Amino acid sequence: MPQDHHSKERTLVVIKPDAVQRSLIGEIINRYESSGLKLVGMKMMVPTPEHVETHYTLDPNWRKVTGEKTIKGYLDKGMTPPSQDPLEITAKILTNLKKYLSSGPVVAMVLQGAHAVKIVRKLTGGTEPLTSDVGSIRGDFVLDSYQMADEDGRAVRNLAHASGSVEEANVEIAHWFKPEELTNYRIIHEEILYDVNLDGILE
Repeated sequence: MPQDHHSKERTLVVIKPDAVQRSLIGEIINRYESSGLKLVGMKMMVPTPEHVETHYTLDPNWRKVTGEKTIKGYLDKGMTPPSQDPLEITAKILTNLKKYLSSGPVVAMVLQGAHAVKIVRKLTGGTEPLTSDVGSIRGDFVLDSYQMADEDGRAVRNLAHASGSVEEANVEIAHWFKPEELTNYRIIHEEILYDVNLDGILE
């Protein structure tokens, strides 16, 4: 199979402290593995606030885009945003995220397989648990909302981070993992998922 085959796509998932504390690690990993994705790297760690800040600001446009989306979200719901300045809003969001993700152990992992980024995003669900689809990880296992998080002055607790694009996944994986921490190997079900002719099933 060529190196640029769809089956080689990788994405980052970080199982957040709330999921670890609720003993959902196995359940979350099972959702991803059951789709056919392959786990090629995994470790538990307590990220520093600096590590978390770097993660969210790997994209130089993150602060501006996130602030603008937050303001739009408030206005769409007929609510008054806490500020009209996107960077002021994002500064508070980032402070809350650093506190949240450095509060305890997380499990970082790299999943590989066809359309890994989009599949993982679909399985994980929308960022806000309240509006995530039933059947998604966030829709099934958590009941938080933006409104409650804002009123409590904290980050929304949504169990897992998942890369948003292939480009984002590449830089995020490099931030969380050294190349030697990722393993290239084959598992038998890849023959069923990717073999063009399904050769080898019958004896």
